[in-house]
Amino acid sequence: MNNTITDVPGIEVGQAQDLEALTGVTVVLCRKGAVGGVDVRGSAPGTRETDLLDPLNLVQQVHAVVLAGGSAFGLEAADGVMKYLEEQNIGFNTGAGVVPIVPAAILFDLNIGRSDVRPTAAMGYRAASAAHAGLVEEGNVGAGTGASVGKIFGNRSAMKSGLGTASLNIGGGIVIGAIVAVNAFGDVIHPQSGEIVAGARSLELGPLKIGETRRFADTLKVMKTLPGRTILQFAAKTNTVIGVVATNARLTKAEANKMAQMAHDGLARVIRPAHTLLDGDTIFALSTGTKRADVTTVGAFAAEAFAQACLRAVQTAQSAGGLPGLAG
Repeated sequence: MNNTITDVPGIEVGQAQDLEALTGVTVVLCRKGAVGGVDVRGSAPGTRETDLLDPLNLVQQVHAVVLAGGSAFGLEAADGVMKYLEEQNIGFNTGAGVVPIVPAAILFDLNIGRSDVRPTAAMGYRAASAAHAGLVEEGNVGAGTGASVGKIFGNRSAMKSGLGTASLNIGGGIVIGAIVAVNAFGDVIHPQSGEIVAGARSLELGPLKIGETRRFADTLKVMKTLPGRTILQFAAKTNTVIGVVATNARLTKAEANKMAQMAHDGLARVIRPAHTLLDGDTIFALSTGTKRADVTTVGAFAAEAFAQACLRAVQTAQSAGGLPGLAG
């Protein structure tokens, strides 16, 4: 166990990024296929192929999930992942060749780094070809390269976020993992203490020093004020938390969708506020194994793993694009 999503057998992760433009791609690869699900809770999502994951629909397995920056432009990265998988002869067999099933979700990072450079099919291909089952790099990498949190006052008071991952062994040989790029409108909260870990900085108190939580504005408190209510009318709808939970438990498509739904509880424990009109919060679920497990138990611990991964996303983020990060 290395406390990353690749602890789940059958899961590989590959990443590519542009550290000057501050954008990138994270690919969660399942070469042998995985039963997939999804749950979209935010009201400003950017996604691809999510309808396929409905239990009513034909395709039973997916072969990769793409998380990318670049706003809607970043969905192009999935084309490169499809190209890589087709070259490996991985995909849904149509009789006339294979068609890789590659759902995707994007986040908005065009307001940091360079807005004219976005993830492309070539970047998606590089990320897929780099996929492996080892330790996953966190912080300013992949889809988290241009991520930020705490944006009620805009970027001037936001903090740098990134990509985080975590895993749990819940016994009986069942492993659950999560990976997430946190680009939230709200603050990131420690689920045990309730204290803000990263978020909107107080404009009156000057630059934030690491560890000085007294200097956080507290987005919820600001929202109760008259200025806060005014700000919300003009706040940019350019935020989201996008991620994947995976397990080696055997799940049906309906159960995979339930696991994705329950994983949102972990998001809501750590992001405050969550699932707003200004966020496109989307979580995919993957089941790679044959081990029997109760979906309620799997879903409950998927929420725990997702919460831990969200914390890791801000704890490992380095300062970039003029925004301070907790990792220096």
